[in-house]
Amino acid sequence: MAHLHWADRAAAELLEQGSRHTISTGISPSGEFHLGHLREIMTADAVYRALRGRGAEVSFHFFSDNLDPLRKIYPFLDPERFAAQVGKPLGAVVAPEGEGSYADYFTRPFLAALKQLRIDPEILYADRVYASGRMNRVVLLALEGRDRVAAILRDLTGREVGADWSPFNPICESCGKLTGTVVTGFDRRRETVSYRCGCGGGGERAIAGGGKLTWRADWPARWAELKVSFEAFGKDHATTGGSYESGARICREVFGAEPPKPLVYEWIRIAGQGDMSSSKGNVLSIDEMLEVVPPEVLRYLIVRTPPQKSISFDPGLPLLKLVDEVDDLYAAGRDQRSAELSSAGGFIPVGVPFRHVVTVAQITSDPQRAAAILAGQGYEVDPEALARRMTQARRWLDRFAPDEVRFSLQTELPAAARSLSAEQRAALRSLAGSLKPGLAGEEIHKLIYEVSAQQGLPAQQIFEAAYLALLGKTRGPRLGMFLALLDLHFVVQRFSEAAAG
Repeated sequence: MAHLHWADRAAAELLEQGSRHTISTGISPSGEFHLGHLREIMTADAVYRALRGRGAEVSFHFFSDNLDPLRKIYPFLDPERFAAQVGKPLGAVVAPEGEGSYADYFTRPFLAALKQLRIDPEILYADRVYASGRMNRVVLLALEGRDRVAAILRDLTGREVGADWSPFNPICESCGKLTGTVVTGFDRRRETVSYRCGCGGGGERAIAGGGKLTWRADWPARWAELKVSFEAFGKDHATTGGSYESGARICREVFGAEPPKPLVYEWIRIAGQGDMSSSKGNVLSIDEMLEVVPPEVLRYLIVRTPPQKSISFDPGLPLLKLVDEVDDLYAAGRDQRSAELSSAGGFIPVGVPFRHVVTVAQITSDPQRAAAILAGQGYEVDPEALARRMTQARRWLDRFAPDEVRFSLQTELPAAARSLSAEQRAALRSLAGSLKPGLAGEEIHKLIYEVSAQQGLPAQQIFEAAYLALLGKTRGPRLGMFLALLDLHFVVQRFSEAAAG
């Protein structure tokens, strides 16, 4: 199976165990969902697609753990407003802005992004699943097997739990928190727990809707109750003594079920900034990136790389190359499997390097004119596809472009061009006289070096003179291509004006 795509290899291994599968993925909505989170659900989605393509009977769900507590006041939160919220379930914490809950605030844009990416799992919310009573059976098994769970954690982590520790965390009816509660007893027949809370509250609560299992027990309980057969997760859960190792034993020894087949993935890091982290604010949000590139680009970013390899993502100039790679992928039909697994529907290759589009988008905002400019350089483009890409290019320019890529074509000769040397003026005069209609970018680039040799002036000084005359600064887009995209009469007139001093 060495030649198979990684998703197909995973699917083939699963099919050796049977033809019916449940794929699970889940995230705690503690902050903004970012590309690192996307790797988790995209990895699951790729295997889901591969299984369906092989005729398997497969279901796929995303578990939003909105019963997870707000663990601390993150840097992006107002300390005064959220101090009293720490310890409450995320689904019960107020939203950072607007109406609704904290969990909904971060989950809504993520789910909207999934629609654009054509990722369509069943959405399961922890508070609803627990409130429905579906988890009562495994909660009672965990409570009855409390000592076994504690022994497994001790064996694998070396951590001794306290005498009053419980695998179930009730939500206090007085303060609304689940981080300060202690289970004092439970009633299997009535499916209730008795508890006390550090706030002074206490009493009896129904298991359904009255709390949740602690993470190390909750994860395997979900596997058992939802019959999960495959789950992808980050390398932090795969360490010796980590959540998966303890979960696998708890799943077997306490809940009487087999744990899912795992697929461990490496992190996505922002180039030069390190691993993405919502709590540290080091993120690139999925919805923001979908405003800059087509969804196929984000899918391909993850699908092309085996999960065991880390991904370094740079939203600057390297992103332009990634977009071009996806364009070529769909236009040329190469690496067809990656194209199939990256598909989000309706992708139209523009057929123009994204950097060219970035340049044209700064020359004109009119897609029809842009298409005409590019047609003059031999590019046949769909104006509608070009219009979408130009919009994305302008957003990229606003958010991620390095300064040297940004420019504004000046309507009048910039004042900075008045300082050109006599040699630079002569070179611009010669270049203006040599430019002809229909010259391609490479031909103009060659022409500039010919003028350099004729004038005995370094080409770099000619580049700087041209940029000063057109943009008012000494750097800009690749000059040959740039001049080829501009109106010839405008360029000749501007260079002649600059040459005249």
